[in-house]
Amino acid sequence: MDGTKVPHPRAGDGGPGAGNGGPRGARGEFVSDVTGRPVWRLLLRGLGVYLPGWRPPEGASPVAGVTVGPPAFVNGGSGFGLHLPARREGLEPDREIYVRGREDPSFGIVIAGPSEAVGSRVVDAEGLVRFARRLTFEELFENGDPKSVPYAVRAARAVQNVVFLDRAAGVGLCAEVDPAGGAVWCPVLVRIGAPHERTVRAYGLAPQTVRSHS
Repeated sequence: MDGTKVPHPRAGDGGPGAGNGGPRGARGEFVSDVTGRPVWRLLLRGLGVYLPGWRPPEGASPVAGVTVGPPAFVNGGSGFGLHLPARREGLEPDREIYVRGREDPSFGIVIAGPSEAVGSRVVDAEGLVRFARRLTFEELFENGDPKSVPYAVRAARAVQNVVFLDRAAGVGLCAEVDPAGGAVWCPVLVRIGAPHERTVRAYGLAPQTVRSHS
């Protein structure tokens, strides 16, 4: 993802519209190759931060069916998701925030931590983006400084790309938001290999999977 990292002392983008290079083609079908879009660049940047030295994916392998193996699942309306055995609260994952553009900036965030931090047993595109926007607001809001509120609110609303990496579980999701209509989508599932492998694989939905739901 091209852009500038929002400075923060702690360690740890196109949307679904075809006109923005998003996952739907000219006939409304899903385009599985996301490697040219900001969310893919954000993924590579996040892997460099949280999995340095690991071999990043060269592309997103298409998923032809609806079975991708637990804890992941496929929803024709929102893309990939995770179904967790339990939910936990109070977890604080690492995060890095990036901003693109100056006149009308969009924000992206890389989150690294347990999937349970999202606060729901089902982690889908809508829930992940909502969680990412909450984290963005919390990061940019300064306690005791009311002047920071407008910027934090604008930044949270402008989050268009999200990468979530659960290193312990070996999975991750990439979500993007259509800047025109606000539709959310998880076009990429990430599988993180064992430490001795040091590899990361990415999977995208095959066109026919989504076409049947459009």
